Amino acid sequence: MQAFQGTTRPCSRFSWPRQLLRRTGALGARLLITVVLGLPWVMSHALEKAPDSRATGSAGPGAQPAELRILNRDIVTLRAVLAGVPPEKRVEMALDRIRQLPDPAMSQPLRALPFSFQQLTGVQFMLGNFNLFAIVEADVDPETGQTLDSMTKQTLERLEQARKAWHDSRDGPMLWIGLLQALGATVAFAALVYAAFSASRRGVRKLEELRDRLSKRPQGVDWRELAVRLAIGTTQIFLWLVLVTLTYTWLRFALGAFVATQPLADQLDGWLSEKVIWVAQGAVEGAPSVATVLIVLVLTRAVADVLGYFFSAVQQGRLKLPFMHPETTSATRRIVTVLVWGLGVAIAYPYLPGASSEAFKGISVLFGAMLTLGSSGLVNQAMSGLVLVYSRALRKGDFIEVNGMQGVVTDVSSLAIKMISIRNEEITIPHAVLVANPIHNYSKLSQTHGTLLTAKVTIGYDAPWRQVHAMLEEAARRTPKVLQTPAPYVYQRALSDFYVEYEIFVGIDVAMQRVPIQSALHANIQDVFNENGVQIMSPHFLGQPERTVVVPKEDWYKAPAQARSD
Repeated sequence: MQAFQGTTRPCSRFSWPRQLLRRTGALGARLLITVVLGLPWVMSHALEKAPDSRATGSAGPGAQPAELRILNRDIVTLRAVLAGVPPEKRVEMALDRIRQLPDPAMSQPLRALPFSFQQLTGVQFMLGNFNLFAIVEADVDPETGQTLDSMTKQTLERLEQARKAWHDSRDGPMLWIGLLQALGATVAFAALVYAAFSASRRGVRKLEELRDRLSKRPQGVDWRELAVRLAIGTTQIFLWLVLVTLTYTWLRFALGAFVATQPLADQLDGWLSEKVIWVAQGAVEGAPSVATVLIVLVLTRAVADVLGYFFSAVQQGRLKLPFMHPETTSATRRIVTVLVWGLGVAIAYPYLPGASSEAFKGISVLFGAMLTLGSSGLVNQAMSGLVLVYSRALRKGDFIEVNGMQGVVTDVSSLAIKMISIRNEEITIPHAVLVANPIHNYSKLSQTHGTLLTAKVTIGYDAPWRQVHAMLEEAARRTPKVLQTPAPYVYQRALSDFYVEYEIFVGIDVAMQRVPIQSALHANIQDVFNENGVQIMSPHFLGQPERTVVVPKEDWYKAPAQARSD
């Protein structure tokens, strides 16, 4: 165990396999030598190295067939209950007799002696004068068309092969040749693994250097960088495939170097052949289904592209339909696209290889549960978004006010909108909040009748109202970006106890500059009132003035007001 002790230090991506290989190399060699050198002692006990019996088919009521195996070699399958002894017990008894055979008995001839017992016909297998085991007619598998004679002949041949393997396993030169072959295979395996890791490490280092150089390029996304990143990941996968292949080859060669384990090597070949055939058959059988899936997906893509062209024409104004507005085209396009692809996937799903497997069913159930538990809030926001879009309450670029927040809409997504406030703050508002609150859209009518902007002032009763009207209108004319058509107009909103409340209405066609225009209008109102000597002050009298606070008629049309019939 000392090979695994030592201080801990950081490892690179490929250092741990190399360290593991170095630390375990000596231990693995000692274990391999111990197993190989101990093999003659194991085989010296008359074919003692026999694995457990295993079931190979059905038998009579209450009995399962059992396989008799010697030195990893199949000898015979026992199926019958003989004298109350089940097949598994018969195999154990046969193995006990074989283990107790003396070494000189292994050179005696094999014999098959027919017998009859309680109306049963069978054959007793003998090694010289030593009883091994017996088979009866009930042990014959009727499904294969085998007879007792053919089964007896086959069993004798297999016993002879097992005995030959036993003699070969005790042959010293052959054993040493197998040991040297196994050691050579192990050394070659270790060298190839080290070479694979070294080559992969050097290749990945060069690819990473190229990736770093490409990532520092100033222009956009470089497709070569993506290709290099893909090559790095592919190199890792290819390395492990090479390691698996080397491990399989080494194990196959090492097991085939010894007589006792040669059947295991043959079984590895059979297993690999079965897997290759299984994969090939699956690919051939699944080819029509895969072709069907591809055809369905290609047709779905074509339909989605045609619908996308149609919606683009509507959105750009090249195609006008009475039931579709350009503002709702984008949302309708997304909904229809999702429906088309959902229908295409639903049609193609049954043709996917493994679609009816338990794994696919489990994933479907898990996805359904996640969608059910976590979609309530998402569905609420999505439905609110559809209400918002199809009511055409707002669109990208509109200047709106919602719940006391003003700003320009910069994005309308499926779940929320984003807008930039006059403080240059990005505000995200969920669709459910928009639906639950009034939306003031100052840009909706800006391109038709214009958006109205107002300013209020309160002036004392000593200022002629006609003069106030004229001054407010003059301030509006001086303000940039205020529309002159429709012309600005003034309303007297209230006759309060101490002052008159005036409100001027002006039209603008750039709603996103509402706040700057309103600020400029306020500034011009102050300038005009100052130029004409009218105070913007709401007087509160503590006592009655000496004279009546009225505007003499001769002052009704003070500049800049002009006399006109009212």
